[in-house]
Amino acid sequence: MKTHDVKHLVARYVKKFETRDPFELAEHLNVEVQTGPMGSRSGCYMFLKNHKCVFLNEDLEDHERILVMAHELAHSIMHRKENCYFIRNKTLLLTSKMEIEANTFAAELLIPDDLIYENPGLSKAQIARIAGYDEKIMEFKMIKNEEI
Repeated sequence: MKTHDVKHLVARYVKKFETRDPFELAEHLNVEVQTGPMGSRSGCYMFLKNHKCVFLNEDLEDHERILVMAHELAHSIMHRKENCYFIRNKTLLLTSKMEIEANTFAAELLIPDDLIYENPGLSKAQIARIAGYDEKIMEFKMIKNEEI
């Protein structure tokens, strides 16, 4: 899936369900979410017995939990039958097609274009901090089909 297609996919879900909250979107899309101990893994998506399931590490801080949820939600939508793991400090650096798509989905969902337009002249790092996320997520953010 091309990056601008991911942007349109996110926009469609945001408009349809009137939320950017990945937990609310998961509820609308019948994605089961469980939280518990996961060691070094931040989260994972699994397709189990025809059910979409996201598992989140109970030790995640709020913004990291939201980011991981957005990433795993992307897998539930775009890679429905694949099992995918989010490993802390690694997944945002991976170059596989599925991980890039999931990171792009998360960036588009969590960092609205308006945040960028309302803060002209700010760097990627500054915008990411305003949104509450690591600046690495900005590498996946697109504006008008061009990287910022």
